[in-house]
Formats: sequence, structure tokens, C-alpha cells
Amino acid sequence: MIASSSRSRRFDTLCDAVLAPRLNDDRILPLMSQILLVLAGSMLLAMSAQFAFRIPISPVPVTGQTLVVLLIGMVYGSRLGAATVLAYLVEGGMGLPVFANGTGGWPVIMGPTGGYLIGFVVAALALGRLAERGMGRGPVSTAFAMAIGTIIIYAFGVSWLGQFIGVGKAFAAGVMPFLYGDALKLIVAAGLMPLAWAAVRGLRRGADTDRDAE
Repeated sequence: MIASSSRSRRFDTLCDAVLAPRLNDDRILPLMSQILLVLAGSMLLAMSAQFAFRIPISPVPVTGQTLVVLLIGMVYGSRLGAATVLAYLVEGGMGLPVFANGTGGWPVIMGPTGGYLIGFVVAALALGRLAERGMGRGPVSTAFAMAIGTIIIYAFGVSWLGQFIGVGKAFAAGVMPFLYGDALKLIVAAGLMPLAWAAVRGLRRGADTDRDAE
């Protein structure tokens, strides 16, 4: 029973830690805050997609989206993170120019790179679950979680792209050119998440000190 209870424990995400003390006494604000977070996250994803360029040997654009997707999952948690990325896909499917190089529409999602977009949703969900299990607070666990999320995105992207150009070519064009960039993103996240948690703990200590002084 003790082991089962330990496994089922849910840790606060970074978003929970920042917002919960401010929302405990209100029933409407949590819903409004979630809507705003989804909108802000989907806008950030759209912005990260615009800094894109293509490698001549690959149909997959190089963007900062992978980093943003995985950070959204770790910061927001599983449900809110997946909902945010799903909202981004719906916005793009409706024709808004939120995909790489200002493109939009369902043909992009159904095209050769659509597997990566679907993988974003699954990766955000998985990273959120890992964050809710206590990962993403230190550099090692953050790097490990980021690696898992990256593998998920690769798996969906390559399996989908393989239907257009073959699995071997899909792996060569859809994974190999991006390994160094994704390793750099992993390092960036491994530095950012612990710093963010340290800042939140500092704010909490400051708030507790102010209450004690009162």
C-alpha cells in the first residue's frame, strides 16, 4: 500500500507552484488562467515556428519548436501541456499561419512533416506526466525527460515521413541532421528548468517571510 501510494503521488509542476497560491480562494480564476496559458503557449509555439530554415537534404524544417513543446509539457503538466499543443494544431488546421514559414491548413498536418506535429502533442503529454512524477527539477532529470520527449517526436515524425520517402531515407533526413541541434536544446533546458525552480523557491521563501513579518 505504501509503495502504491508513493507511485501515485502527483508533484506540482512549475505552473502549479507559481499559480496555486494565488488561485486557491477563487473558482473562476483557475479556468481563466488555464485559457490564458493555452493561448500564450500556442502563440509561443507559433513564434518559434517562424524562425525556420530547411536543410537541403531534408523536408523537415529546423525550428525552435521542439524545445518549446517539451518545456511547455514540463512547465504546464500533462493535460494543460497537451491541450496547449493541440490548440496550436487546431489553429494551424484552421488556416492560421502558425506553422513553419508562416504556413497553415490541414494539408500541412497531413503532409510529410505531419508526424512531427502529432508527436508534439504526445511528447508534451509525456513530459507533463514526468514532471508530475517529480522530474524536471534538476539538470539530470530534465535532460533525461527531454531526451525521452525528443525520441517520441522522432518516432512519430520518422514513421509518418517514412510513408512518403521510405523509413531509411526518413531516418537519414528526419533525424540525423537534427541530432546536434536537439542535443543543444537539451542542454539549454537542463539549465533553464533548475534555474526556474530555484527562482520559484526564492519567491516562496520571500512570501513566507513577508507573512511572518505581518
